Amino acid sequence: MTLPSQRLGTGPGGELAEPGFWQRPPADRLAAFARLRALDSPVFVPEGGGRGGHWALVRHADVQEASRLPKVFASAPGVTTPEPARWVRALFGDSMVNLDGPDHAQLRKIVQRAFTPRLLAAAEEDIHAVAARIVDDVLERRPEEFVSAVSSRLPLEVICNMMGIPERYRAEIADRVNHASENIGVERGLASRLRMPGRGLRALARMQRMVAGIGRERRRNPSDDLISALVCANVDGQALGARQLGAFFSLLMVAGVETTRNAITHGLTLLTDFPGQRDLLLSDFEKYADGAVDEMIRHSTPIIQFRRTVTAEHTLGGHAFVPGDKVVLYYASANRDEAVFPEPDAFDITRSPNPHLGFGGGGPHFCLGAHLARVEMKALFRELLTRPVGLRAVGLPDLAGSNFDNRVRSLRFAFECPAAP
Repeated sequence: MTLPSQRLGTGPGGELAEPGFWQRPPADRLAAFARLRALDSPVFVPEGGGRGGHWALVRHADVQEASRLPKVFASAPGVTTPEPARWVRALFGDSMVNLDGPDHAQLRKIVQRAFTPRLLAAAEEDIHAVAARIVDDVLERRPEEFVSAVSSRLPLEVICNMMGIPERYRAEIADRVNHASENIGVERGLASRLRMPGRGLRALARMQRMVAGIGRERRRNPSDDLISALVCANVDGQALGARQLGAFFSLLMVAGVETTRNAITHGLTLLTDFPGQRDLLLSDFEKYADGAVDEMIRHSTPIIQFRRTVTAEHTLGGHAFVPGDKVVLYYASANRDEAVFPEPDAFDITRSPNPHLGFGGGGPHFCLGAHLARVEMKALFRELLTRPVGLRAVGLPDLAGSNFDNRVRSLRFAFECPAAP
């Protein structure tokens, strides 16, 4: 039973309902989640504008169980808060993350079949080449802002290369990705909403039209790239149509680029803030790199939360859920759960085991790009840290204050060693 005080936002979940909660310092937000994890059952978080609210799953075990019960905790009609409007879904198509059951399984099967061993091997080789080229460029130009100069470039270039996006489209795609994602989960004032109505949706529409055109050309003249594999696939007689291709590309761009760039940026901050862990990593990079990457992902948790809709009666974490209930899986809280991670606020690249939920809690929606994201991060940090320049973050990252992803707008960085004459 939901208590009236919880519905009004005066109960324990009221903190998460405050408009300014996501603008608070990270330590304050993590402390709030720690208080919620200590309670006996999930709390109700009211949502403004008459939208009701959701139940907050904040413990590692609860988030993991819900993730592995998609028939009870469904992704449809949407995993974001608020859920996508029907007209948006009709116009842009359903993203894979918002589908369940046979529809999700069929789409995921087509995509997985397109990721052939040959394509993945070529992508990994390309990752190392792109990482080296970016760091070469950084060492020559000595820029001061890390996101634009380094962390956003690697995943964007790798995904564009893998998809087969012509060079002439890439600058525009980068701009569209930024516009499409800049306000996701960010509380904005009325003036801002009136000044930029639908800016993100317009950017998304243009990006999808662009990739749909490339898809039509690839059907006529297939190439050795992922778009060709997706539009020419024959999985149970099906391939991706134009809307499906557009929806998948948008997911890959916004999710694959944004999450990896944010994990990389937070990673540099962590290695700067914890110099002992940086020294340990440098003492034997190949030995510690995999653990360092996973600990960066756990500690930063690039995706803060996903939403689910309850479809059947189910008791979880001491609460009896009923059909129609909304729940939110707070990965950012689950990855600091004291019951699973000793000293959860510490950054420890030797942490083992490290069952973080940075790529989801398992089940059919586990991140398809988890392997490539790890390869990208490892390749880039190998290039950044093993060159004799002493790269470090300067000051605090400029966080977007989003309730959806742990987005970094910018981060200043510097070199301890002077540039060569």
